[in-house]
Amino acid sequence: MIIPVADALAIDGVRKSYGNVQALDGVSFSIRRGEFFGLLGPNGAGKSTLINIIAGLVLADRGRVSVLGHDTVHDWRRARRLIGVVPQELVFDPFFKVLEMLRIQAGYFGCGRESWPWIDEMLERLDLSDKRNASMRSLSGGMKRRVLIAQALVHRPPVVILDEPTAGVDVELRRTLWSFMRELHGRGTTVVLTTHYLEEAQDLCERIAIVDRGRVCVIQTTQELLNRHPFRFLRLKLAGGAPLPESLVPLVSGEVNGSLELKLERDRHPIGAVFAALHNAGVAIEDVQTREPDLEDIFIELTHHAAPPRAAEEADAVPATAGQP
Repeated sequence: MIIPVADALAIDGVRKSYGNVQALDGVSFSIRRGEFFGLLGPNGAGKSTLINIIAGLVLADRGRVSVLGHDTVHDWRRARRLIGVVPQELVFDPFFKVLEMLRIQAGYFGCGRESWPWIDEMLERLDLSDKRNASMRSLSGGMKRRVLIAQALVHRPPVVILDEPTAGVDVELRRTLWSFMRELHGRGTTVVLTTHYLEEAQDLCERIAIVDRGRVCVIQTTQELLNRHPFRFLRLKLAGGAPLPESLVPLVSGEVNGSLELKLERDRHPIGAVFAALHNAGVAIEDVQTREPDLEDIFIELTHHAAPPRAAEEADAVPATAGQP
């Protein structure tokens, strides 16, 4: 008899409202073991509410969530030990040193001295070794963010949830974090990422769910999402500020750094025809670029929102208890 392997996360018909606000409206999907999964959506879409429910910080009005087959309500102790959550907000105790904080966090999960080598490794990998004896309140925002990441990983959870982990941090931390998470993912860790940096999701995630107004708009592999867009983009800078021929005006989708961007349907608007129209109108081209559609284009198409402002904070941010089991 073959015993089915439980998904890393199974979310079934989850609903949650706050007064008259329907934060989640029957959300259902699953995340496979070992997947690098993106959970995207505009501000207020319900992403952080869903993460809070998965982490056991909020009770759903309806529906069920399980972590590796363990129900987050009826088997919450086991479920909570199987996940590590990096919250949006900088939640820390200012009265402890970095190493003390991580060892205390390990103790919450029943991890003793056997976890200390792993803590040392994380301090090294997250460039925190020279801050191990520093007070938490003395750290910069970026260093505090690194400690939160280590805190979420201290008990070696098989499922890691990163809720806007690079919001407002420097390039160095972003590179350090993604290098470390790629390595953990390569060892079999399931990673769930929410981010407003859509290029991060496109680069890292194997599959993506886009949530809007409490519902899942679409869930597909990253490549399937990119293939949904039957357009390509052509950026033109016309010599001498010449006007665009009238026949091409309906194709203009915007202006980028002084260049006009034309949105061309692949089967109807060949690039050669655009150049021919410009030539026939006597318009010279100073510069030209082509661009394939990216995840931002798909996001806007599916949610009818402008792409979310980068490094923005969600209105439904993770509560201050997110760092505790």
